[in-house]
Amino acid sequence: MKTGTIALLHLETVPGAVEQNRYVMVEAIKHAAGKGAEWIVTPELAVCGLQFAHVIGSDWIQPQPDPWMQQVCKLVKTMKRTVFLACPERDGSRLYNSVFVIGPTGDIIGTHRKINVASDSLSWSSPGDRIAPIECDGIKVGVLVCSDVYTSNIARALRFEGAQMFVSPASWGPGIHGPNGEWEQRTHETGLPMIVCNRTGAEKTLDFWNAPSLVVQNGTRLLTHTSKKSAVLTFEWNFGDMTLRSSSYATDYIR
Repeated sequence: MKTGTIALLHLETVPGAVEQNRYVMVEAIKHAAGKGAEWIVTPELAVCGLQFAHVIGSDWIQPQPDPWMQQVCKLVKTMKRTVFLACPERDGSRLYNSVFVIGPTGDIIGTHRKINVASDSLSWSSPGDRIAPIECDGIKVGVLVCSDVYTSNIARALRFEGAQMFVSPASWGPGIHGPNGEWEQRTHETGLPMIVCNRTGAEKTLDFWNAPSLVVQNGTRLLTHTSKKSAVLTFEWNFGDMTLRSSSYATDYIR
C-alpha cells in the first residue's frame, strides 16, 4: 500500500458506559469506512473510559476476543479495513490495557499491552512486557498506548525492532500530568512519524475537552484537532515515504 486514508475516532467516551461506548465506536468505524479509510484508530480504552473502575469495577472484563469483539471482527472483515481497537482484556488473573489490531480478513493480527501503567486511574492494569511492531498491510507499526510515549525506551525499542511508524491510542489531556512535548520528542529521537488518536469529554478528575489528536513528524505537529464533541478525522498518508499528503483533517462530527 503506497498511499491511503487513515481515520482517527476522536470520541467522547463515557466512563463505565460500556454498551453506549461500544455502540458509538461501531457507528464511528462504519462512518470512517464509508469515508474510504483503510486504517481506523480508536482512543485508549474507548470501550469503557479511563476511570471506569471507579464506576463499574473490573469484573466485566473478559478474555479477548469476547463476543462483542468477535462481532467487530466480522464487521471489519466485511469492510476489509484495518482497525486499531483499544479495549481492556483479561488473561488469567491479570488485566491489561490493550490495543488489538484487526486486519482486513477480520483476524486479530497483533496486540499491544500498555507498559507504562503507573497511575491511579490504571491501578487495575498489569504492565505489558512485550515490545514488537505489528505488521499491517506490509507496514511495521509500533503501537504506543498513551503514556507509553512518556519515556523514550519503548519507542526506541520498537524502532530497533523495525517499526516504520507509530500509532498511539491515547486518553491524555492537558493539566498537571498532561503531555509536555513527549509526542514530538519521540518522533525527533527515532525519526519515525506518530499518529495520535486522542479523545474528548470529561471524567471524574480528568478533562479531555482540549486533548489533541495529532499527526507528528520530526518533532513537529503537522495536524491537530480538539473538539467538544465526537468526530471522525480522516487524512491521506503516503506509506511509501511516510509523509502526510493532507493539509488538514477532513472532520465529520457525530452524535
